Amino acid sequence: MSLAAVLVTVVAFSATAPLTAYAAGPVLALALGRNALGLFTLGPVFTLIRRREVRKVLRGERRLLRGTEQRRAVVFGVLAGTALAVHFATFMSSTRLTSVALATALVATQPVWQALITTLQGNRLPGATWTGLAVAVVGAAVASGTDGQAGGDALLGDLLALAGAVALAGYTALSEKARPAISTPMYSVLCSAVCTVELLLLCLFTGTPLFAFDGDTWLALLGLLLLPQLLGLFSLNFALGRAPATEVSVLLLLEAPVAALIA
Repeated sequence: MSLAAVLVTVVAFSATAPLTAYAAGPVLALALGRNALGLFTLGPVFTLIRRREVRKVLRGERRLLRGTEQRRAVVFGVLAGTALAVHFATFMSSTRLTSVALATALVATQPVWQALITTLQGNRLPGATWTGLAVAVVGAAVASGTDGQAGGDALLGDLLALAGAVALAGYTALSEKARPAISTPMYSVLCSAVCTVELLLLCLFTGTPLFAFDGDTWLALLGLLLLPQLLGLFSLNFALGRAPATEVSVLLLLEAPVAALIA
């Protein structure tokens, strides 16, 4: 089940860069839109399918912050939502400044950052794992057909894509800590809520128009909602509750060639 969930995540996430590059609206507004719509869609569905859990929380029979483990899980969930907001803001912005293939190839370095985070947490990874990661990242870059764009905008796009990779690694690492103590639907709603609020504040701070979309942009936003936001993130959260973040991250390397194919 975990492998199937990761593969679904890969296909769904691979649509992010092509759809963002296709859309004409402001990137931060697109990031906010997909998260807000995802929250408004997932929230009622979660309330319906997990109504017993919701009733217990509302009655105080199952407090979300009850116990040390759940408190830690909620804190990790809030931090994960923040990392997710940073990932959306940086990676989606990068697709407008550099090619879809190169942006996706650079964000596909996420497993390397994931391995570094794992090492900093005191977990030793064998040399073969590091060698495999290096080969996999190079293979993903070659398979994506990375281009040779030059110039300030392209360089900024590359740096933003790398920042998106680091943020995504932070999200998976934090989610691995939080997921065992919180159900997948509740965790998805928590992260989406935190991410939506923070992206809204970022849009307001930068003066980004929230609804400056044409017809094609609304279609792209719908695609971002259905594929990476709902299907992709839910599948990823499901997998992170059942498999180590490092293993999940390695499989996410497949996103690069799939995104290039979609583009």
